[in-house]
Amino acid sequence: MARAIAADQISYEDLYTRWEQGNWRATEIDFSTDREQWHSTLTDLERRGALWTYSMFFHGEDSVTDNLSPFIDAAPREEQKYFLATQQADEARHAVMFGRFMQEVVGAGSGTADLLEATRPELTWGFRRVFRRLDRMADELRRDRSRPKLAQAITLYHLVIEASLAQPGQHFIDGSLSDRELLPGLREGVGHVSRDEQRHIAFGVKMIADLIREDPECEPAIEELLREVLPITAAVFVPPGWDERLVTCFGFTLEDIFARGAESLEARLRAAGLDPERMRLGLPFDVPSDERARRALALLRAGYLGPRNRTLRASPELTGLLFDSMRRQINTDIAPGATLQWEFSDAEPWHLRIDNGATSVTQGRAEHADLTFHCRLEDWTDVTAGRAAPWRVMLRGRMRPSGNVRLLMRAGKLFA
Repeated sequence: MARAIAADQISYEDLYTRWEQGNWRATEIDFSTDREQWHSTLTDLERRGALWTYSMFFHGEDSVTDNLSPFIDAAPREEQKYFLATQQADEARHAVMFGRFMQEVVGAGSGTADLLEATRPELTWGFRRVFRRLDRMADELRRDRSRPKLAQAITLYHLVIEASLAQPGQHFIDGSLSDRELLPGLREGVGHVSRDEQRHIAFGVKMIADLIREDPECEPAIEELLREVLPITAAVFVPPGWDERLVTCFGFTLEDIFARGAESLEARLRAAGLDPERMRLGLPFDVPSDERARRALALLRAGYLGPRNRTLRASPELTGLLFDSMRRQINTDIAPGATLQWEFSDAEPWHLRIDNGATSVTQGRAEHADLTFHCRLEDWTDVTAGRAAPWRVMLRGRMRPSGNVRLLMRAGKLFA
């Protein structure tokens, strides 16, 4: 008997009905008070923070609108196609709403193309990387309409971009503006967008659950996608110049946003019938979400994650967090009992012992290592943060492996 999960409590037909009942008009929102408050009430710092945040939403809505068509083509059921068609209409409406705000309130340009170009400098490194991956995912889905590839695409779109990035941002935007009774037009629009997104995310959760039941290969495909993108998504909300006042001026912190995103992703995975603690994602699901947020931000601030635009500020504590994440990702079936050593030229050495159920990482040198990586810690973090491909780092002579050649050849599967 199949295990009951939250995704089974809703139907595609019900989601479609909710769309019909919740239709709204982006062209009829009144931004006149917003325009007045933007210039007379908001401070320079608040305008900078708002422009940065709302620009990412504008570009995000435009991107997902463009990329949804292959999802519709790949969906195996007609009712799934119908709902995805309504979602594409929603995303276009969201882009129109944010575009109107940028033009009529901010005065950032005229016409969608001009507005997108004018606000492009506000996009963070993490944002650009995540949505570049969405572009590639759409191309992959056009070539491969299999259920595992579709499961990856839905995970990236509905669980990562919508549930763990967009929805937390919408929550804090609405809360901060409502508390001060600011920008009523934008507040109204974001409220509509948030309700649409809740419907989209519910669809994504249900579809992932159905795809996994129809093809067991979907679950490892989802794990692979999440391992790839999660180090990048951590950098989406890094403010320009790490000026955290662009966030705190609205009454919340980066820790608040990160914790909310972590909670949302975990909840949606569980609702789809997946157990995050058994997935090799590198995340410490055995600690509270606020602690996960603290760890991610510490790694970002020190340069272990995010763009390589500053000197790595290494510390034993943060390197320990990095290796703890690697320990959680290791596929212990690939090399049971093996020991891996890292000989860093700019930091203390570390090693990892593979033991199913008790894999450990320790600072220092192992008595015997099956495979050793000789490199700088900074070069290794380029690999783990998704800034550089391992083979490219080795070709440039920045990482020299030694030891068991067969184990080296399987390193890709070992680290997943």
